[in-house]
Amino acid sequence: MAPKLKLYTSGTPNGQKISCTLEELGVEYETYKIEISKNVQKEPWFLEINPNGRIPAIVDETSGTPKRIFEGGAIMLYLTSRYDPDHRISFPYDSEEYWETVEWIVFLQSGIGPMQGQANHFYRYAPTKIEYAINRYQTETKRLYEVLEDRLKAQEAKGQGLWLVGGKFTIADLASFSWVNWAEWAGVELDKFPKLQTWLDNINERPTIQKGVNVPEKFEMKERMKTKEGEEEYAKHHSNWVMQGQKADQEKHK
Repeated sequence: MAPKLKLYTSGTPNGQKISCTLEELGVEYETYKIEISKNVQKEPWFLEINPNGRIPAIVDETSGTPKRIFEGGAIMLYLTSRYDPDHRISFPYDSEEYWETVEWIVFLQSGIGPMQGQANHFYRYAPTKIEYAINRYQTETKRLYEVLEDRLKAQEAKGQGLWLVGGKFTIADLASFSWVNWAEWAGVELDKFPKLQTWLDNINERPTIQKGVNVPEKFEMKERMKTKEGEEEYAKHHSNWVMQGQKADQEKHK
């Protein structure tokens, strides 16, 4: 019998954080790869699932009536509330740690994700390299990384280890991990953030994470970055679909 939880995703930071969450929880799921390069996320059938036309999204049919959830933070909170009764990567609802977790997920969604996403765009994809825009978004990404660095230092000093909330690995860490793991793609190095680098390395060592980042396809960015040729080919491939999508949106919203 096919799993009753369906994940609609692509190999991006936002998509990887949900596949990693599902792997951490040990939930069976069926993967539907959304071909962003073909604008599948804008097709009517997908807009019924996510009216914003973005990945990730899930449809959960385990309780009979299909429940669709979109936006990464909402999906993470839903999955842990339903599938993490022992709170392995979450905390009991309304506890102090629960609301701290919500804070750090929102921090990612409203800060790191948008700012690093713009750094990616202007550094990697924009047809015209605008120094001001590149500096603006790389600097803001670094500032937000410093917030994480300071939090990890403070947690370690309190005996909480290198974890954002509650002395253990949770979805608070996983949310930001998904973007920090792509730091070099935005042209941001972690040399000045040693605690953040150790935190990143520790998370990457988890077998569930190693499996999750390779959904729905092999995560190749880091390997491609090892050579200039590979880096340029990877950038060209992704730039093509980014600019095609932008052109389609511009035509629609003239």
